[in-house]
Formats: sequence, C-alpha cells, structure tokens
Amino acid sequence: MGMMNKFMNFIGIQEEEEVVERERVVEQSEDVETNPVEQRKSKGNIVSIHSQKNVRVVLNEPKSYEDTQEIADHLRSRRPIVVNLHLVRPDQATRIVDFLSGTVYALNGSISKIGPNIFLCTPDTVEIHGSISEILHHEG
Repeated sequence: MGMMNKFMNFIGIQEEEEVVERERVVEQSEDVETNPVEQRKSKGNIVSIHSQKNVRVVLNEPKSYEDTQEIADHLRSRRPIVVNLHLVRPDQATRIVDFLSGTVYALNGSISKIGPNIFLCTPDTVEIHGSISEILHHEG
C-alpha cells in the first residue's frame, strides 16, 4: 500500500477496502492478456445478483450547527443524505451549508438544493441528474 493511500485512509477520505480492491485491479490488469474466448470458457456464465449493495439515504434535520459533524460522518461513510434546515436560524443554515459544501468537495461528492432550505449531499459514488427547478418549470 502506497504512502498516499495510507494517508488518505488515515484521514478518512477512503476506506482500506477500496485501496486493497484498487491494488487487486492493478495486479489483474498487469497479468498476461488472454484470448477473450478462453476467458469466457474459464469463467463460465456466473453472474452474482447481489453485487450491488442497498443504498441507504439518510434524512437529517439539524437543530444546531453542532449536528453538522454527524452529517459529515454519513458522507464519509458514502451515504447520501437529505438535510432539512427548517429548524435552524438563517445564519446557522448558511454556516451548515458552507461546512457541508467543503465536506462534499473534499470527498469529490456534490451538494444540490432540492427545495427551500433542503439540500441533498452525496458522495462520489452517487450521481445526481437534473434539478428540481427544471422539473417544476416543465409542469407549469
């Protein structure tokens, strides 16, 4: 495991399992190329139907700025989270959005406003297509 991988694992940006998996992929790609027909014969037609884990979306309504770290922890664990900021003061809501914006940036994720004071924060493993405002304009 490289020094950069150890550092990223230490600060929580990536899981150790990802590093091991990435190293396996590199090792496999370095193997001698074989004929695709031979590969099919040796592997068979076995496909796992459980290859995709269930993705859990977390809903959170912080009551103060201190609750923001819990939201960031969910993002570090690669869980998408919907944050409803209706219970906090506008100045605290701004601070929370600023903190979450920095968090998703550090994790290569994204943050999208999906309603008044409601935000969707996603890790890099989740893609967001479209926006709510586009959908509202098409209905009207």
